[in-house]
Amino acid sequence: MKRLSSKKDFALKSKPMNEDIFARLNRSAFRSRFKLSPADKDYVREKGVETIRRHAEDFVARRLAPADIPNDGRQTPMRSHPVFVAQHATGTCCRQCLQKWHRIAPGKELTAEQQRYVVDIILHWIENQLAR
Repeated sequence: MKRLSSKKDFALKSKPMNEDIFARLNRSAFRSRFKLSPADKDYVREKGVETIRRHAEDFVARRLAPADIPNDGRQTPMRSHPVFVAQHATGTCCRQCLQKWHRIAPGKELTAEQQRYVVDIILHWIENQLAR
């Protein structure tokens, strides 16, 4: 794992991911166009990985985990936070995309394990973006 230096020196602690999902996402013209901006990268480095992980956990719990999401498909902004960008890049932005990309069926509340999986995917993508 690479060490990153910034105002807050930290190493991202996301678990090793199945690279197959990232290979599939990279073949998608839509998913592969998402990149962290320099400002997003600075934000992640300034806040630190634990804060970004907490943000991801909160967004997933509130916007993705419920069984019934009235605005599913529109609940995740395209920008304004590195986690939102990562959600679109990784197909974890809505329940429809979770089903398509990660085979997690809609209509049932996400389990704690599924929520951890989604957060780990998001953090892994962010880690890869920071390394670029």
